[in-house]
Amino acid sequence: MHERFDRLVARLLRTSRLVADMMDRAGTALVEADGELAREVIADGATLGRAKVEAEEDAHAILVSQSPVTTDPRVVPAAIHAVGDLDRMGRLAIHVAEAVQRRYPARVVPQVLVPRFVEMGRIAVWLAVMAGQAVQNRDAVLARTLISVDDDMDDLHRTLFAVIDYQDWAYGTAQAVDAALVSRYYERFADHAVSLAERTTFVVDRPGRTDVVPEQGGARIA
Repeated sequence: MHERFDRLVARLLRTSRLVADMMDRAGTALVEADGELAREVIADGATLGRAKVEAEEDAHAILVSQSPVTTDPRVVPAAIHAVGDLDRMGRLAIHVAEAVQRRYPARVVPQVLVPRFVEMGRIAVWLAVMAGQAVQNRDAVLARTLISVDDDMDDLHRTLFAVIDYQDWAYGTAQAVDAALVSRYYERFADHAVSLAERTTFVVDRPGRTDVVPEQGGARIA
């Protein structure tokens, strides 16, 4: 049964890398108005769906087993919630890509907002990658570090409204609405990454696990 549990953790790691890559490419499609790249991200929804089903099957198989893999009953429910976080992160990346495809060949956001969305994309991808490392290394310190970085994302999302509400906004209502929606997708993606990391202690903890080696310096965002 430990092998099944290890397989579940490995699935979570692979899916965290998938959603990080999806958001990275969705962000590139956003700032470059790349419709083809947006379509590729949307197509990855099928891979994301399969990963979710497989992880849920492993988690439920462990849950109904007569031989628990851990003394903490919170482990498997936490893993199931983590699967949900990852799925929603992937879906949010798809929402960003769908916004690009919907407006293509026009831009979703005006050039003046591109630096802001580049930064939001950078933070989102970093959070997804670090959440995966937190799961892999059972690193509660790293998980807590993600919260402060998520605050940076919250600030970017909140201050956007002052920009699009400014009387000199010259890009129309449609682009203001699109910018607010895409900003919200990034903000929610970040929230789910933090939620995933915060479940770390329970998800990867099991008796006899000695192969976890924390990465040094992994908590810095560059």
